[in-house]
Amino acid sequence: MAELETLVEEEGGLDEKCGVFACVAAGDWPTQLDVGHVICLGLVGLQHRGQESAGIVTSRGKEDDILARHKGMGMVSTIFTDETLSKIKGNLGIGHTRYSTAGFSELNNCQPFVVDTIHGKIAVAHNGELVNAGPLRQKVMKRGIGLSTGSDSEVITQLLCSIPSDGEPDGPDWQARIRNVMNETLMSYSLVIMTGDCLYAVRDPYGNRPLCIGRLMSGVSFNSPVKNGYDSVSEDIEGWVVSSESCSFQSLGAVYQREVQPGEIVRVTKDGIESICVVSRPNQDPPAFCIFEYVYFARADSIMEGQMVYSVRMRCGRQLAKEAPVEADLVSTVPESATPAAMGYAQQSGIPYVEVLNKNRYVGRTFIQPNNRLRQLGVAKKFGALAENFKGKRIVLIDDSIVRGNTIGPIVRLLFNAGAKEVHIRVASPPVKNPCYMGINIPTKEELIANRLEATKLAECLGATSLVYLTVDGLTLAVREGIENSKDNGVGHCTACLTGKYPVNLEW
Repeated sequence: MAELETLVEEEGGLDEKCGVFACVAAGDWPTQLDVGHVICLGLVGLQHRGQESAGIVTSRGKEDDILARHKGMGMVSTIFTDETLSKIKGNLGIGHTRYSTAGFSELNNCQPFVVDTIHGKIAVAHNGELVNAGPLRQKVMKRGIGLSTGSDSEVITQLLCSIPSDGEPDGPDWQARIRNVMNETLMSYSLVIMTGDCLYAVRDPYGNRPLCIGRLMSGVSFNSPVKNGYDSVSEDIEGWVVSSESCSFQSLGAVYQREVQPGEIVRVTKDGIESICVVSRPNQDPPAFCIFEYVYFARADSIMEGQMVYSVRMRCGRQLAKEAPVEADLVSTVPESATPAAMGYAQQSGIPYVEVLNKNRYVGRTFIQPNNRLRQLGVAKKFGALAENFKGKRIVLIDDSIVRGNTIGPIVRLLFNAGAKEVHIRVASPPVKNPCYMGINIPTKEELIANRLEATKLAECLGATSLVYLTVDGLTLAVREGIENSKDNGVGHCTACLTGKYPVNLEW
């Protein structure tokens, strides 16, 4: 189990990671496309981004429409049944899946949020965290607007209700309203907004969280991969989909179209997609896409910045082998997000890749364990040692990240107890030393093990033979190697959790 997940699960150290999905049926309405079901399947494809709650809101596409909605706590597959999906049919809709800390895991925080405006209802789903959420909450409440949740996503929804300063003499100007929100807060947000007969897909000017667009096809061939998605046997386009990650498209028969660019507002209707405008960053700042999407958060088969996440993780492993070689008999992984990096390390080093751990996928999550001893027993229940594969041998064990170190130590002991001669830990990312305030909230530096122990001391504490992290430069090189024109100002990544250099000023 990756250490970053351990931090989330065991002690709620990360605030939230979320996924958004939207669908608009193409052609004549009412549609024969089951939009609610499409969104549900899309959320299943994004389940790794949030497992505590989910919601879907659909519309027939009329300004005076009563929106159909269903929300619940738990996994997508348990919240949405055939019965519930039959009640949320529509021509367009949006969905959200959420992961939060235990203190905020409540039904009233479930998205999408729906509010009435002077021009009808709007629904909003948000992935990210506003860097100036506190001042914005005060600004909204000073207007006499009450807030019913602790979510900054509700703040965004209420800000969208504000009439632009130039007024709206010709009817609702949602472009102006969205631009006003983007001027109020620079990051971090990827949004899907539903109003009337259209959707808006919005990404903050720094492009901190991912968002992409796909075409829902009536006939698709997955036999001919192309650089940024999958070729299609062209029949009719049945609809348009928007998602936090492209991995959710394949199971729907959708074809990856493109990313929503940093600062871009895209309008999606039954007639197609239209780029409305791009809000620029101040001072010609570079973008700040979260580099940890590549390290851990994103699913390996997603496409981001024109490259597959799996390929980036393999390059991280190869770079790690260059930076931290070691004499060993085999390379292995802490399943599963570190597996591509382990494969890359093995290829670069020439040391064979061999599995040493068997993961029990049905054991339940370790955050329910009340103390460290039981958490460590939880680790033992999660993994079994494949002792015949490594007894008497020197292991290079690849992990994607180490945050608190609560999981990797018991794994090292498990391997030694099963007969390993040496266990060399190689981490396919730099040490996490700083909180993130852009959607993955690590509360204090003191809780991060890299701030208490440097690598040599940490190896000794964990009982490992050695421990080396990938450098920040090495991670950046591995990520940007697969991006076209990566030296342009149009490419940039947020490494704040690694370096302490935040892309914007934080206002709390």
